[in-house]
Amino acid sequence: MPAYSPYEEEARMILRSWLFVPGDSERKLEKSRDNPADALILDLEDAVSDTRQEVARAMLQDYLKDRADRSRQQLWVRINPMDSPLAVDDLAAVMQGSPDGICLPKPSSAADVNRLDHYLGALEAREGIPQGTTRILAIATETADALLRFGTYLDGVSKRLTAMTWGAEDLMAAMGATTNRIPGSDTYDGPFALARSLALTTARAIDIQPVGGVYTDFRNDDGLAAECAGDRRNGFVGKLAIHPNQVPIINAAFTPTDEEVDWARRVVAIFEENPGAGALSLDGKMLDMPHLKQARDVIALASDRLH
Repeated sequence: MPAYSPYEEEARMILRSWLFVPGDSERKLEKSRDNPADALILDLEDAVSDTRQEVARAMLQDYLKDRADRSRQQLWVRINPMDSPLAVDDLAAVMQGSPDGICLPKPSSAADVNRLDHYLGALEAREGIPQGTTRILAIATETADALLRFGTYLDGVSKRLTAMTWGAEDLMAAMGATTNRIPGSDTYDGPFALARSLALTTARAIDIQPVGGVYTDFRNDDGLAAECAGDRRNGFVGKLAIHPNQVPIINAAFTPTDEEVDWARRVVAIFEENPGAGALSLDGKMLDMPHLKQARDVIALASDRLH
């Protein structure tokens, strides 16, 4: 059965920026301490070769233990996929450092998330970590079959799953595609636009955080800012980063302006002043329940800051 988390409110804290950091690079791990990312994803998968897995696990175990104070920045770990023989050893090592969460790559369906949930429960018991506190971020679109199984997340998935993101790079290889964007533009082509939409709508359907995928052209600040703006317009609340310099742009894009927050508070206030009202007018604009929900989301984005 999915785990129950007594820390559900904390788990719902909105994270704007998630920075990948190679798990076997001492220099990059140290440098990331001062990065303004809301969360680091300490990487044991793509960034680490098979011959360096043991080295990376040991480094991350020490790094996690050394950074017990996560009040400014959360520490997550991307393990190897659940069907890999490396995954269990990854978990056994890093759970000794009590990460805030596990980033799960290449899940085929909710079954992989629930399987990870069972392992985490056992390892929390071993390490004396309160049950249900280690959360899960799923990169839900990296295999072709995963696109056909999004419905499984609606049928029952671990409460540890607090965020869902998507990936176009691994999916491109799985699809045998030569590119994932329409040539001459930054617009995603058919299957990849579908993957993005499925991740977003599924995350919203099960009330977890939808996180935008990586923007690989890390020197193109304008392109990143434009993609962040599009992500936020569509309903994503944060974004993955592959380079430290991307983080300030992401943080700015997913932090509501003072004007947005002021409007949202006024929307909430007028509904609170008129309990039971289904539709109201504010500054000549008609408001109903979707506007109230949107206003509350804006306030949450503005309030749930780590720093």
